Amino acid sequence: MRRIQYSSIGGPEVLEVVEVPDPHAGPGEVRVRVRAAGLNPLDAKLFRGAPTASGVKPDLPSGNGHDFAGDIDELGEGVTGWAVGDAVYGQVPSNAQADFVVVAPDRLSRTPADLPVEMAGSLSISGRTAYNSVASLNLGPDDTVFVSAAAGGVGTLAAQLALRTGATVIGSASPVNHDFLRSIGVVPVAHGEGLLDALKAAAPDGLTAALDNHGRASVDAALAAGAPAGRVNSIADYAAAKDYGTTAIGGREFDRAGLDSVAALIASGDVKFPIESVFALEAVGEAYERLLGSHGPGKIVLVLD
Repeated sequence: MRRIQYSSIGGPEVLEVVEVPDPHAGPGEVRVRVRAAGLNPLDAKLFRGAPTASGVKPDLPSGNGHDFAGDIDELGEGVTGWAVGDAVYGQVPSNAQADFVVVAPDRLSRTPADLPVEMAGSLSISGRTAYNSVASLNLGPDDTVFVSAAAGGVGTLAAQLALRTGATVIGSASPVNHDFLRSIGVVPVAHGEGLLDALKAAAPDGLTAALDNHGRASVDAALAAGAPAGRVNSIADYAAAKDYGTTAIGGREFDRAGLDSVAALIASGDVKFPIESVFALEAVGEAYERLLGSHGPGKIVLVLD
């Protein structure tokens, strides 16, 4: 099978397509024929050697990618409740960008019939993280919440899930993505210099909560705009929890019911989950160049023939 692999730390140029023996499902496992594999900032941190929240460093050579969607094509001994041909999505550590993945079925979710495979293949990390982070703040109609990087994969979902609680949502993004934020009901502000002033103008009575997907500058602005530290959740600056007493609830815990609820909302059209661009597996380097550069709202995904 084809597999994206890297043997040294560096930029997207270290990613290459290699051929390796096909894996097979062992007892209690299933094999999934991958049809789509979404890109995440975590992937790029690993192959670039940047620090990650977990502190994990790749063993070289390493596979790449976490999110995937496809169809079960092989059942291991003892597996029940699943069948060859079932459409599924999920994540595996640094091995998703390959023709096949082998995984325990309790780590999979069933793909809703109306959910395009490109969206399913980009959903697991973003969906889990957005659901868990929003749920951690117990938002309601009296809240005014700031969502940083609100046009990104996690931010787009977190902003819309926050809106569904009745909260007012202010989201930061590049100006080119402000029309998109308005289209989903978010009050847009520009990130970078002037963020605090923009937040104070958008929320003159102060913020009551924040969901940070960007980093320390956004955490600092949220706190200065009135958000209590205990109601600021950051998935991008875990050190803030120690420094300020903020929280750091992300996607590590696997809540299938929560993730499935997000998938159902996307499949029904009640929550938007845009796919920004699609690349073939062989164009993986180009795909990550786009991820690391300036791009529109939504996810970037690899599709496999």
